[in-house]
Amino acid sequence: MVEIAQGEAGADRPERSPGRKFLMVILMGVLISIPLFTVWLLNYDRQSQSQTAQRSIVSGWGGQQVFAGPKLVLPYRARVTESVEENGKTVTRTNIVTRELFVAPQQVKLDSALNTETKQRAIYQVIVYDTAMTGSATFRLPDDLDRFGVTRDQIDFSRAELRFGLSDARGLAGDNQVVVNGQPLALQPGKGLGETGNSGFFAFLDGAALESGTIEARFKVRFKGHQSVTLAPHAGQTEWTVRSKWPHPSFAGSFLPESRTVDAEGFKAKYVITNLALGSSLIMTEDGSPVQPMRAREMSYAEPGYDNAVAASATVDLIQPVDLYGQVDRATKYGFLIIGFTFVAFLLFDLIGGVRISAVQYILVGVALVLFFVLLLAFAEIIGFAWAYVMASLATIGLISAYSASVLSSWPRASVIGGLLAGLYGAIYILLSLEAYSLLIGSLLIFAALAGVMFVTRRLDWSGSMSRPKA
Repeated sequence: MVEIAQGEAGADRPERSPGRKFLMVILMGVLISIPLFTVWLLNYDRQSQSQTAQRSIVSGWGGQQVFAGPKLVLPYRARVTESVEENGKTVTRTNIVTRELFVAPQQVKLDSALNTETKQRAIYQVIVYDTAMTGSATFRLPDDLDRFGVTRDQIDFSRAELRFGLSDARGLAGDNQVVVNGQPLALQPGKGLGETGNSGFFAFLDGAALESGTIEARFKVRFKGHQSVTLAPHAGQTEWTVRSKWPHPSFAGSFLPESRTVDAEGFKAKYVITNLALGSSLIMTEDGSPVQPMRAREMSYAEPGYDNAVAASATVDLIQPVDLYGQVDRATKYGFLIIGFTFVAFLLFDLIGGVRISAVQYILVGVALVLFFVLLLAFAEIIGFAWAYVMASLATIGLISAYSASVLSSWPRASVIGGLLAGLYGAIYILLSLEAYSLLIGSLLIFAALAGVMFVTRRLDWSGSMSRPKA
């Protein structure tokens, strides 16, 4: 009799208040955010592996190329005065040293056609290109050369060099030609330009014609690279025409093309860059600063050192139309939204529908929601992001709907959960597609959901206790 009385007392024991249930759901959501953050780390790791695999694929092909030049380099004699200590006395000495004068052309015209292809290894792929940079350059010494601290009689014109810069010289192919004033020159390795980290090639020439006239250089440089090509201009006026059949270009760097056309057949862009925009003299006693290729997705004016990173550069970026790791990363950030809405739906069935739901059941549903993003990443690497999103969504909706039918003791109630998840996954896919309006749509979606919850629970006593009716 005593045991029966105790059992009946336990059956009549009031449940937790709605407020305590709400706090419990919040706690479950916080716990589920831990594996969700782990998924984000997994995506980052897979992206790093992808980049490593891409570098391995193109290791013998050529990097993200930076092309600079041509420039004339003229050795000249300079007097250097220095003070040294000898026997406790300061002695001043004057030495004659040889330095280099860098002369940029008055005008440069460049034309390049990027022949692209996609190289693939296992599930990883990268865009590579082969191009011939053809062009012409005109050099002339200014009449007021002495203003730069150098006179003509100091220059050794017989030892002049014509230098070209290419950031990854491994990408240089055959058929490279340089002709100066109608005379072909023999190309030599090394001695590049500062803009490309002194990587490149050069040719010896007799610069006697430069003493009182001009030097005309025509060249054709064929090289290979991947993903992007960057021009480091330095001339009175630089004209660069670049074209390709790749239909997904992006233009980055500190200069954008004057004109461009992009369609399904490819693209064509023309740059016109003047020396006034570069902010540097055509005559310099020091070489230029290194220029790093800056891809469009990496650009940020707010980053420290931005001006140095893209100074005097124009980059054509051959982008992949779908960055699956970037999309998975963005989708994962909406994981809190999916978990929150789903938990709120279960909470409403608990508070208003009279269905008892335990903390373990919340956690199991949360784990299933997190697993969606693991499936999305795994499938996306094989079949692409769009189909991966469909398959992962269907699998997750089916699993949680079937489980909800048991938890909620009703297939109609489970169909509500399934419909909610289908709507959420559909809305998030739209958010991923409409980057410009993602914040607006997401804010309106959260506002509408909050308004619905407030309306449904407007008469609920959050601080009171709930008692289930006896069966």
